[in-house]
Order: sequence, then C-alpha cells, then structure tokens
Amino acid sequence: MDILEKLSKKLIVSCQALEDEPLHSSFIMSKMALAAKQGGASGIRANTVQDIQAIKQEVDLPIIGIIKKDFDNSGVYITPTIEEVDALYREGVDIIAFDATKQMRPDGKDFQAFFSDIKENYSDQLFMADISTLDEAINAEKAGVDIVAPTLAGYTDYSEGAVPMNLLSDLLDHLSVPVIAEGNFDSPEKVKNALQMGAHAVVVGSAITRPQVITEKFSQALREFDDKSKKGKVIK
Repeated sequence: MDILEKLSKKLIVSCQALEDEPLHSSFIMSKMALAAKQGGASGIRANTVQDIQAIKQEVDLPIIGIIKKDFDNSGVYITPTIEEVDALYREGVDIIAFDATKQMRPDGKDFQAFFSDIKENYSDQLFMADISTLDEAINAEKAGVDIVAPTLAGYTDYSEGAVPMNLLSDLLDHLSVPVIAEGNFDSPEKVKNALQMGAHAVVVGSAITRPQVITEKFSQALREFDDKSKKGKVIK
C-alpha cells in the first residue's frame, strides 16, 4: 500500500511548536506524535529535521515534512528554498510540503521555477502544495505536484478573509490530484464535513497540539459569560 492509500480518509495531526511557544521541543513533539497515534491519527505533519528525527523514534506513521524559515525579503516561510527541500529529502520524509503561493521566494524565484528545480532533482519524492487561492492550486497541479492543500487560505495578503472550507470545495471541483484539507479544520464536525465533501485526508493542528490556543478558547468563553452575567443576561 502506498502512502496516499494509507492516508485516504484518515486524520493527520500537525505536531509543531515554534521557538516562542511553550511546547517548543523535539522531545515534546515526539510525545505529541505518540499521543496523536494513540488517539487514532494515521499521519503526522512536522516542522524541522530535528523534530522529525525525534518523532520517528516514537511512531511509524507517514510524515509530511516542512521546514519553516523566515526571510526579510519574502513572505514565503514554509519550506521556502531548495535548501530546506534537500534537508527534508535527505532525512527521508514521505511527503514534502511547501508554500506554493504566487509570492516571490527568498531566492527571487517564483513557484514555477522553484518547483521545476526540485522536481528535477527529487523525482521520486511526493510533494504537497500549500496554497491560498484556487488559481494557485490549479497552477500547482499543472506544475506536477502530487497533493494540494488550502493551508494558507487567509494567510496571504490577497486571500484575507478566505474560508478554508469554502476553498476546499472549490479545489475539489477543479482539481484531479488528491486534496488534503488543512487550515482551521478545528472540530470533529469540520473534519467529517471535509471528508464527506471528498477530501483525501484532513490535517488538524492547533485544536489538538497547541494547548495555549485550546485554553484561550475556553478562557474567551468564560470572559463572555462573565460580561453577560454583569449585564444580567446569564444564559443557562
């Protein structure tokens, strides 16, 4: 069974914590991946070679690998250059994901030039395009990517306000490559809806693996309750 078959109609959990987050640690991310597997996840999305190496020690699941790296001259930060692709390829991840938006990359290349280079150098690798608009998805499919995901819907200046679920619907209507739902699929209901619509799989991140984000949702609900209480509008 190939990787895409293993992930068909399955849950992929994104186990990531950036340097400014409380759980930033390859060890912690490896245990997060183990917890995800025990909870029923069939795949992991992970950031950095160090985290991926630690995760491989804990779980034997397909891994979507990325390397997030900020550059002053570009808004592209998910696997932005061939250097990051090469590091992920050498580590041996099942799928390499990258920004496939129309933004110019740090090395001055557009997406088409970037992907042409990596496809030539790593012809046996599965590639996943993180996009923010339908046009970007269509261009990525034409370029030869294996998977498309609406990961960056709302994260580019020109896609502000985009709803990933709506973009997912458009992708499923226009693409023939597998579409993995990613980006604010933060409830079991959204996950089920995405699969019913025809998504190949669903990636869930913050709703599972970022406790500060989860806690904030509960705290916000309590603040709203407190505000209504003070106004005499307690809702039972």
